[in-house]
Amino acid sequence: MKTCTTCNKVVTMKHIEFKCPSCGKNTIVRCANCKETAKTYKCKECGFEGP
Repeated sequence: MKTCTTCNKVVTMKHIEFKCPSCGKNTIVRCANCKETAKTYKCKECGFEGP
């Protein structure tokens, strides 16, 4: 099961996944709520933070 990188909740159908824009190594998973409210995420690989 995939979890949101920001809130750690299990994601359902409405989520987005993308590689870290800085290092490209870690996959960032964001639930619809965290994406809509622009909550900060942090890459576990390089520490990059983004909205």
